[in-house]
Amino acid sequence: MVGALLGASSACSGAGGGDGGTGASPAPESRTDLLGLGASVPCEVTAKLIPSCGAWWGIAPEVFSGLPPGMALARAERRMGRRADIVHLYHRESELFPSKEERALVEDRRRPRMLLINWKPSFEHTWAQIAAGALDARIDRLAAHLTKHFRERFFLTIHHEPENDVRAEPRSGMTADDYAAMYRRVVLRLRAKGVGNAVTVMTYMGAPNWASKPWFERLYPGDDVVDWVALDPYADARVNDFDSLINKRRADYPGWPGFYRWMQTRFPSKPIMVAEWGAFERAGDHTFKRRFFDSVRSRIQRYPQVKAMVYFDSALAPRGDTRFDTSAGAGRAFRDLARDSYFRSTPVER
Repeated sequence: MVGALLGASSACSGAGGGDGGTGASPAPESRTDLLGLGASVPCEVTAKLIPSCGAWWGIAPEVFSGLPPGMALARAERRMGRRADIVHLYHRESELFPSKEERALVEDRRRPRMLLINWKPSFEHTWAQIAAGALDARIDRLAAHLTKHFRERFFLTIHHEPENDVRAEPRSGMTADDYAAMYRRVVLRLRAKGVGNAVTVMTYMGAPNWASKPWFERLYPGDDVVDWVALDPYADARVNDFDSLINKRRADYPGWPGFYRWMQTRFPSKPIMVAEWGAFERAGDHTFKRRFFDSVRSRIQRYPQVKAMVYFDSALAPRGDTRFDTSAGAGRAFRDLARDSYFRSTPVER
């Protein structure tokens, strides 16, 4: 799969380039010269799916529409005028993933893609119970499914956005320390059962109020079980452009520097994924989405540690409509962004 998706960009940043560089990275598995862009520097992808040039382009397609994933993705790709490098999919509890239909999205030789699987292992067990082994049989069943049916590398995030589920009482079973222990238990057990193709992602909400909690730093499970770090910011009333999205701040939390700045300091050697992002409709300002998408296009290269952007496309998102083409101007700006050379991928023979 890595050999089929290589990020191509006219502005290549090495793994440690710029203020947001990702530091030393594993040796590249495969490489290709950039095609059709007049660039002489090769682009590489590491064993952890980190592109040295530009960033992956992804989407969670038509979420809450009720459409099967293949149909939702096909519709979203037609709307944005390109295929996705990453498809964001959601699973819960005992569901086995990827499904046959989801595997077909990766195995399509003409339009190969990577999967970002977002898994919440249980809504009935506490994190402490999972860390103590309560779901070992479920994890083992998933591992058997993966080793039998799916050997392509994929992104895996476990119970994303845990901040608003934390209960700080020491014996709640849902403390930040319990989360870190749960995450470690799931990853280490999957690996012990033969799952070597999961590229693990730790996904934060990207909100200053939660990041300012005294327990926030303790959520992190450890470098040995986390390959990428991620945030899920949305363009709400406090956000006017990409800078204020990626480094969202609030006057009532003056000590918080913004997520990208914090991640640069806290995880200088980790690639950053914007695993969910979206722009809501803004009452009285029907040009906001267009201007916002234009700002992403003009400013993304200021943030070279961001190695993947995965849009959350939904008419029914919890806080508003995040469809990227709710107006003609917004649709054009998003298509221009999606097809920008910074996110351009070059399929090669698998």
